[in-house]
Amino acid sequence: MNKETLILAIESSCDETSASVIKNGKEILSNTVLSQIESHKRFGGVVPEVASRHHVEGITATIEDALQTAEVTMEEIDAVAVTEGPGLIGALLIGINAAKALAFAYDKPLVPVHHIAGHIYANNLEEPFEFPLMALIVSGGHTELVYMKDHLSFEVIGETRDDAVGEAYDKVARTIGLSYPGGPQVDKLAAEGEDTYDFPRVWLEPESFDFSFSGLKSAVINKLHNLRQKNEDIIPENVAASFQNSVVEVLVGKAIKACETYHVKQLIVAGGVASNKGLRTELKKACADHGIKLSIPNPKLCTDNAAMIGAAGHYLYKAGMRSDMQLNGHSSLDIEDFSFNQS
Repeated sequence: MNKETLILAIESSCDETSASVIKNGKEILSNTVLSQIESHKRFGGVVPEVASRHHVEGITATIEDALQTAEVTMEEIDAVAVTEGPGLIGALLIGINAAKALAFAYDKPLVPVHHIAGHIYANNLEEPFEFPLMALIVSGGHTELVYMKDHLSFEVIGETRDDAVGEAYDKVARTIGLSYPGGPQVDKLAAEGEDTYDFPRVWLEPESFDFSFSGLKSAVINKLHNLRQKNEDIIPENVAASFQNSVVEVLVGKAIKACETYHVKQLIVAGGVASNKGLRTELKKACADHGIKLSIPNPKLCTDNAAMIGAAGHYLYKAGMRSDMQLNGHSSLDIEDFSFNQS
């Protein structure tokens, strides 16, 4: 009988301090998340120095809570997995140094994890992957399409050329007077409005799976600026609905096209924007129409958390991924460097 594998995972890439214990890559024994949203609200976005300070203050208690909730000790842990990047460098280093200290003190393997690989593997915590699959990553810093032939086989086939989708949401939210974080508020407001502003859909070249949201963001800002100059009424609900419809139409259209081009069995959605109700609804309709299996995790697993890092970390640990005490944080990192092609 195979021995159970316990991974202690740590995530601190942005403004959530999180620790989790994952059993056999699938079972969440604990997932403690310390959010900083209230601290960053007054600034209208994440302030790196403030985020790092909060991580320093909360990392030890968060790890202790994760171990206690899971009812395991460090002696029982098989490996320590931690987010290496991408993310805010100061924030990343808090989690990495905590992970290195634990790995050194208890003589445990140290497993570096790519943040986006973590978001992808959040799906595997709820239902098994069916390969080949396509992953649509939608978050504050990333918009990508990743093709996977097998576990830990990452091929980026499309990515944003400018703004990530979550970044565009936050900027549009500020333009229509919504507070941080803007994405969930735009989503909620959009459900009350209609697509009356007819913002552009940016498809780029016919064969491209890349994304571009800078032009859409500028179109929204310019439209509202012109309306204000003319003292014309602005209907925030309709602005939100028009913006979201444009975003969702492009995301869904490119994701479905990628699935059909690569003949995949499953589309998985990952990242904070995967919580967006408008996007989830349209993806469900499109996947049903095209006979594609859709997987979107519980909203709690869409935002940054250590359980997703532990889920990916389990497979990386089994594949032999290790780091020494020289492990450093990286604000940008290629997910394909974490690929273990098994063909």
